[in-house]
Amino acid sequence: MATSTIDTDTELSAVNSILGSIGQAPVTELNYENPEVSFIYNMLNEVNKDVQNEGWHFNTEYHIKVTPEDGTKYITVPANTLRYDIHDEFTNHNRDVVTRNGRLYDLVNHTDEWDEDIYVDAITLYEFSDLPNIFQRYITYRTAVRAGAQLVSNPQLVALLQQQESTARAACMEYECSKGDHSYFGIPHESSYRSFKPFHSLRR
Repeated sequence: MATSTIDTDTELSAVNSILGSIGQAPVTELNYENPEVSFIYNMLNEVNKDVQNEGWHFNTEYHIKVTPEDGTKYITVPANTLRYDIHDEFTNHNRDVVTRNGRLYDLVNHTDEWDEDIYVDAITLYEFSDLPNIFQRYITYRTAVRAGAQLVSNPQLVALLQQQESTARAACMEYECSKGDHSYFGIPHESSYRSFKPFHSLRR
């Protein structure tokens, strides 16, 4: 039996979609010597970072154990990390961390040397091709709005593209709510909670 696959966008298809939205012909490859293609490609990367920096279910991890490096006691922050913070910092004010010189720095103790393992929450930047398709479309539409505003300067076109962006944003929020399993109860990982269901009363 044949298996179905879901097509995902590539950087080339995204650039072509943006070019088409502003009335330009598509390209067969990402030729960075072409000023317009290079400009749109850089804009796509900027928007990709902006969107992922918000922190979504697919690129956010909690309670990651990190260990100081032998000899230096430094904790190096990965290059593709957008945000790095102490886990549960709302209730623990003994440390307050930022990234300095590519390392984790403690603003409370004024040092970048660590004597023990710590647990952090991290938001990671992923390549465009590795994102869920619904976010690829949102990033593409959002970039198209910027391209329309900066390269075409057509208010009517920008307004139409903004409608696409808003619809795609709403779809991302629906995806986030569905996949994130968010709850007012703040149920942490590696735990379970069984809510009351009306049919439970029939067992009494």
